[in-house]
Amino acid sequence: MSTVKRRVLTGLTLLLGWLIIHSAVVTVDGLTDDVQPVDCLIVLGNTVNPDGSLSARLQARLDKALELYRQGVSPLILVSGGLGKEGHYEGTVMQRYLVAQGVPNQVILIDNEGNTTQATARNYARLARQRHLRSALVVSQFFHLSRTKLLLRKQGVPVVHAAHATYYEWRDAYALLRESFAYYAYLLG
Repeated sequence: MSTVKRRVLTGLTLLLGWLIIHSAVVTVDGLTDDVQPVDCLIVLGNTVNPDGSLSARLQARLDKALELYRQGVSPLILVSGGLGKEGHYEGTVMQRYLVAQGVPNQVILIDNEGNTTQATARNYARLARQRHLRSALVVSQFFHLSRTKLLLRKQGVPVVHAAHATYYEWRDAYALLRESFAYYAYLLG
């Protein structure tokens, strides 16, 4: 085997090893809920169906936040998402769902400009400064939590915890791989 082929093979092996290790760390981090009393729960948006109903993934996130809210973990819930291609503002649809589940409207903060995780982190940090909030607990799928915590900390939120929604599907494997690259893009960016 030539030196070039050997180096390429070594490089690919190292990359694969890194992806496996990083994915394992993100999985353990994401599946290990760190529930502490906080100033605000942050629920990250996801698909709203064309008829305005919640996707199963989004409902799982909201149900987890609802469970935490009812346990008294936080007095506020921020629902964050953008305008989906289906024509619905995710934050508004999420707020309606929580109100229908008995959450008072006045404890729900809506961020309809959180169309990316980075935008949500930036928007929450701005809101936190205005309202003197110092802590947050993020609710999303397990693979999404490490990067979201990183982004919130980079925006100056001093205390960040997380809890995962209990909804899993095969595309989580792809999402976990994508998160490996996204995490380092934001870490180094």
